[in-house]
Amino acid sequence: MEQTIRKVEPKPRNWLVILDYIFYVVLVAAVAGFIYYLYTYRDIISLYLPYLLQAAVVTIVLSVISAILAIVFGFIGAICRLSRFAPLRWIATVYVEVVRGTPILVQLLFWYFGIGQLLSNLGFDPYNAAFQFMTLLQENSLVPVAFGAYFYGVIGLSFNYGAYLTEVFRAGIETVDKGQSEAALSLGLNSRQTMRHIILPQAIRITLPPFTNYFITLIQDSALLSILGVVELEDTIGSFAYPMLNPNDKLSCLSSAL
Repeated sequence: MEQTIRKVEPKPRNWLVILDYIFYVVLVAAVAGFIYYLYTYRDIISLYLPYLLQAAVVTIVLSVISAILAIVFGFIGAICRLSRFAPLRWIATVYVEVVRGTPILVQLLFWYFGIGQLLSNLGFDPYNAAFQFMTLLQENSLVPVAFGAYFYGVIGLSFNYGAYLTEVFRAGIETVDKGQSEAALSLGLNSRQTMRHIILPQAIRITLPPFTNYFITLIQDSALLSILGVVELEDTIGSFAYPMLNPNDKLSCLSSAL
């Protein structure tokens, strides 16, 4: 008995096309409305925008420096976590668990008011050290008065995110198949050469996506440095927006920061 197989053609979904057009219309209207809003308050935006851009540069520079130091802390922590020497593993484990288990705001205050005050009593002042170094380069005018807040703020951010990157790097290294390490050792490479030429290149590709996510979060958390007296983007926006009485003026200041 022969069976006739009929080809079923999908029914056109015109309502999806209509929704697409509606979405684009709403999107264009929203963008046009935002541009009109910026144009309406162009005087305020043009007044504050240069200062906001300067503060944004400070935020980005602080975030990049913190990210570089966090990579150093994270890599050292990951190596210690994978070490065969038990005390190193314990120290790295305590570092990761304590730092990740406490609020970053508390850590920043601890670094600035705790560690900073202790080092100051011992005679170390970050501002004087940076001022003397920049004097040799004849650029000491670039050292801000609140350099201590910048210094300990960067250390606090990098130390915090170094704990998170420790686990990211450790997981990336352990993800690489052990057979590749054994093959490298059988070919005559020592452990350092194996780590440098075989393991790390593959681990970097694995850890790049989570590292990018943490870097974005680090930029956002850099706003917490304002409590230490660091004049960055969030602090600058607040100093401009808070004295304003008109809510629209405040919103225009925030919009220009975006």
